[in-house]
Amino acid sequence: MCKNCQNKLVGKAPYRVDHVGSFLRPKELVEARAKFIAGEITQEELTKVEDKVITELVEKQIANGLKGVTDGEFRRAYWHLDFFWGLNGVEHTQAKVGYQFHDETTKPDSADVVGKISGENHPFVEHYKFLRDLVGDRAEVKQTIPAPAQFYFELIRDEEHIAQTNSIYPNKEELFADIIAAYKQVIKEHYDAGCRVIQLDDCTWGAIVDDRLIKLIAEGSGFDPEGIRETFKKEFITLNNGILTDLPEDLVVNTHICRGNYHSTWASSGGYDSVADTLFGEENVNAYYLEYDTDRAGDFKPLAKVGNDKKVVLGLLTSKSGKLENKDEVIARIREASEYVPLENIYLSTQCGFASTEEGNILTEEDQWKKIALISEITQEVWGNK
Repeated sequence: MCKNCQNKLVGKAPYRVDHVGSFLRPKELVEARAKFIAGEITQEELTKVEDKVITELVEKQIANGLKGVTDGEFRRAYWHLDFFWGLNGVEHTQAKVGYQFHDETTKPDSADVVGKISGENHPFVEHYKFLRDLVGDRAEVKQTIPAPAQFYFELIRDEEHIAQTNSIYPNKEELFADIIAAYKQVIKEHYDAGCRVIQLDDCTWGAIVDDRLIKLIAEGSGFDPEGIRETFKKEFITLNNGILTDLPEDLVVNTHICRGNYHSTWASSGGYDSVADTLFGEENVNAYYLEYDTDRAGDFKPLAKVGNDKKVVLGLLTSKSGKLENKDEVIARIREASEYVPLENIYLSTQCGFASTEEGNILTEEDQWKKIALISEITQEVWGNK
């Protein structure tokens, strides 16, 4: 297949009927990964299972009318850490504790810088090529990767991480420069392989809107909470926009903003108000996939800051539960959001993926496809065939 066989679809992402990227891992894959970890099967045998279930997932996505297709993140344990581990100069490590979610704590897997960071020969490029060849010209392939701000956030998640990062990069400007250069290399290698849609998944903005979290950071550092928030905003936008310069004109880069999605639990709360000027006004992306399935995300008023004809994918349906939303209520919320963003620039999805980690959310595979079907039904009623 030629590298540019999807060009006729380029520029159309996102789609009215859309999804964030991850899907529930099939039982066959879960069992194979467990056997691999236990040393009962080889990497080659695990890859064969991954190839099989990804092939089946692609067919299901296309059959369910999705025009943007992913591999479900089936080769990953986490939506973000596997990408970090694929960068040169980064190692798979363990934190003292896992990520703190509402009523649950994740496994303590983490990532540390052990050498100068670079992005050559990232394993995700080969993952993309496999998916590219599966999909052909039947749909558009999008590659989901964590935002560079998310990588930085991992490197400063606690005192031990900060000390380790500083041992390699005592100068923050050099750290940022290498992160940006590494991401640009990874993006270039994806582009050269034919990738034309990249989605930057990003929980950093969803974290710093949480006043409770910012207050905790402030108490530990002795600095003013709002000053800390402003510092983070400047750092995050510097990193994210840093990789969005000098890109090919036919490469679409979107972003997904989240407040945590692990085993149907969440990590942070707060509306977009405190970050809207920077996130919506300054980040140089094509579209925002936004969590809006609960009141933890606040109201739609901050969307007035979305400018320059950027697109907004409203995550009005939850991926955390199999319960189907009321169609009329979702449509009413779309109409409400259109007071701040033109209706033609609005799209629809769940608020996050169905399995940001391999554990997955608490719903069934049948439930996730019912969610996709409901999105399709709603968009048909609101936008018709547009």
